[in-house]
Formats: sequence, structure tokens, C-alpha cells
Amino acid sequence: MALRNLSSLNAKLPATKRYGLAVVSVSLALGLALPLERYEFRGVEFPLFLFAIALTVWYAGSGPGILAVVLSSLCFNYYFTEPLHSFYVSRSELPYYIVFILFGALLTWFSAVRRSVEQELLQSRDELQREVAERTQQASLLDLTHDTIFVRDMKDVITYWNRGAQELYGWTAAEATGRHSHQLLQTAFPIPIDDVQAELLRNDRWEGELQKTKADGLEW
Repeated sequence: MALRNLSSLNAKLPATKRYGLAVVSVSLALGLALPLERYEFRGVEFPLFLFAIALTVWYAGSGPGILAVVLSSLCFNYYFTEPLHSFYVSRSELPYYIVFILFGALLTWFSAVRRSVEQELLQSRDELQREVAERTQQASLLDLTHDTIFVRDMKDVITYWNRGAQELYGWTAAEATGRHSHQLLQTAFPIPIDDVQAELLRNDRWEGELQKTKADGLEW
């Protein structure tokens, strides 16, 4: 549930609040970096601004994340690169400034991709849960009927056995599921089984009389 709330937050927040989050997160990063820098904690502005960018992208999306990158770059340039309190970047500080912008852009891209993948995974999980619920409901309805219904895979292994099949043949679902149907029921074919399977492959059906044995040994 926590993942669902985290991933759906972007859709719930209006645009003004999402872009406002970019401004607030960068302002908080700047508010922490300036006093720490005065107390000789050098280099803390870099991770703080990157954290503000990542936080914005995660909660508000890529658009506000780009705004956070721009605001962080301006603040980084104005307050922490020489000459201070100027948007001019000296040649010696230019590589450092470019690295910061590249890191911010890369972090924005990575966070956006990861967030998108998690949303797709959550959507796939929801679809799977709905499908499981539908299949469970269908299986419950099939189990309520007294008609004999059982399902086999391509290798004739029983994958589903309803109450009607249990009433007719005598085996419970736990006893029948996973067993080879012909071995369980001791099916007697009027013609070789290979011929039956060949007919099924050609025409998608086969008509004939089969003889089966119940759990109590009676033939049916």
C-alpha cells in the first residue's frame, strides 16, 4: 500500500504544488548548505542539491525535476562557485559546475525511469490480482455445479477438478490434481490413443466412447 501511495502521489498533486515542491526542496537544500559552508563543511552543497533534485523527481515527476536542476544549478553557481554572488563562472570552476549539471540531469533521468518502471510493475501487479480474483470467482462458480468438470494440460495432467467430478469419480480435488488423467481414471480407448490425439490435432475434436474407472473400482 505504501508503494501505491508513493507512485500515485504525482497524479494527485496539482501542477502548482508539484512545481512548488521543486522550489521548496531546493530552498531547503540551500538553507542547509549555506550555514554548513560557513562552519567549514566544504562540499556539502553538492549532495544536498542532488538530494533535492531526486526528492522532487520522485514525488513530483520529471517536469518539476528539471526545474529543480535549473534552480540548483543557479544556486550552486551564485553561492558556491567563484566569483561568489555572481552568475559568472570562472574557467577554473567551469568543469566543477558542468559536472554538477550533468549529475543533476543524470539523476533526474534515472529517478524518472525508475519511477516509471515501478508504476508499470504496480499496474501489472494490479492487473494480475484482478485476473486472479476473476479466475478464483470463476473456479468457485464451477465448483458449485454438480456437472462433471475437470481441466487437463497438454500432457493430460489434471489441473482443475470440481465438485461434480469428485461426486462422479470419487477422488477429491487434492487427490486428482497433478495426476495423469488417463492413469487416474484408467481410461480405456476404443482405438489407440495416438490415433485419438492425431484426430484432435486435425479436427480439434474426437467422438467416441471411453471407459473410465471410479475410485471405488466401478467402471463407468
